[in-house]
Formats: sequence, C-alpha cells, structure tokens
Amino acid sequence: MRTTILDIRKMKTAGQRIPMVTAYDATIGHLIESTGVPMLLVGDSLGMVVQGNATTVPVTLDEMIYHTKMVVRGTQNALIVADMPFMSYKISPEQALTNAARLMQEGGAGAVKLEGGEAIAPIVERVVAAGIPVMAHIGLTPQSVHQLGGWRVQGRDADAAQHLLNDALALERAGAFAIVLETIPAPLAKEITRRLTIPTIGIGAGPDCDGQVQVFHDIVGLLDDMKPRHAKQYANLAEAIRTAVLSYADEVRSGQFPTETQSIKMDEAALATLYGAKS
Repeated sequence: MRTTILDIRKMKTAGQRIPMVTAYDATIGHLIESTGVPMLLVGDSLGMVVQGNATTVPVTLDEMIYHTKMVVRGTQNALIVADMPFMSYKISPEQALTNAARLMQEGGAGAVKLEGGEAIAPIVERVVAAGIPVMAHIGLTPQSVHQLGGWRVQGRDADAAQHLLNDALALERAGAFAIVLETIPAPLAKEITRRLTIPTIGIGAGPDCDGQVQVFHDIVGLLDDMKPRHAKQYANLAEAIRTAVLSYADEVRSGQFPTETQSIKMDEAALATLYGAKS
C-alpha cells in the first residue's frame, strides 16, 4: 500500500523528518523508492533538468501527465506528488479541478502541488473539497521567476516574511496537507514550521523544516553546470557516466567489445545447413 497524506502528517506529529526527492521516470522512481523515501515529487523542474529549458515555464500539462505515469509505473509504495505546471490552475477553480483530475486519473498521482500563496487559497480549497490532496508551495516559486526578477531569496525583510507566514496559514486553512518552503531564510522557515500543524518541506529553507526535497539530478551530480547552493552533491554520476561511455566507445573502436561472452551462439547443424544453402 502506498504512503498516504495521513502518513505524512503523522510523521510531523511524531517528529520524524520527511525526505522527498524528485523523479521523472520509472527507473529512477524505482531506485529512489527502494531506499525507503516515502514521497516522490514529479516536479516541473523536469523542464530544466530533463528538457534543457532555462525555466519551468514551458512545461505542459500533457508532459507532466506523461512523466507522472512513468514514475507511478516504477513504484509501489511512495506517495507520488505531481506538479501542476505554469497557468494550469490559476485561471479559475474549474480549470484547476479539471487539470488536477487529469493528473490523478491519467497520471496516477496521489496528490498535486500548486505554487502560490493566499491568492490561490480559494482554488486550493476547491480542489481539496473535490477529494484531491494538495501540497502547497511558497517562497521562491519557479513558475513566477520572471515576476520575481530571477532566482532570488524571498522573505528577507519583516513585511515579506509576514506575507509568507500569512500565505502559509491561509494555505493550511484551505486544506493543503503539506507546504514546500523554497529559498527563504532559515529562521523564517523555522517559525512557519512552528506555527503550522501540517508538515513543511524545505528546499533552501534551512534545517528546521519537517522535511526536505531535492532535485535528483542535483544530489547525484548529473549536471555539470547546475550546482544550486541549497543542494548537497552525494555522488558524481556525471563523471561515472562519462568514464563508462568512454570505456565502451574505446572498446568498440579497438574491437574489444563485443566478445564471445556478449555474442549469441548458433546450432552447428543449422549453421552447416546455412553454409550449404549458400554453396
């Protein structure tokens, strides 16, 4: 049975830290889940780390459904949360309900994630009322990167910090089961976490959130040119992959690969018949 939103909320109550990692396909989803991570995010960050875009804005709903389906197929136990992409939920509650339903029905997601604060609380409330679990997301909201003026820390001064606290409280009242806090000062994240009864999931928000989420490509070192300050690299898979492919290519060029071990044998009688047919 998959992890539920109730399980996630119980983890906060019990004081258990909640690890969350992004996944975009069946293989990586399976590998991450096998470590016991209870919650995977099919993030619209795929627009940057998979598609090669400069922001998450170009990602479409159909693309999110496609990647969510793959992650769901590769997993059995983790709660799969899928991002609702740029402008797929802010036009109206009806649009949000329709698109969230597609992520659940077609993608197989167990919950959806929406970026935005108090202004979208009514939409969150409608989606939750329809039976769709919602994870909220405030602070640096990547879909609004152009409006924010870039990848900037949010909530530095008193007014901005109060605004984010108000956002968090409004989203909790609207029924969100958890909330991502991205790129905000650690003391602010600590206070928001203290004030909320729902779990906070930090990314660049310090150590006092109830959980943490990181982009898979960042923590395993898959991207040479993308090393966010908030991420810790636990492996260097980019170098390992380069080394493996270089060795393969060298062996192909030198004739060392494939060998008899990687070759398929043929019945001698059938081979003799084949040679006889040629003669």
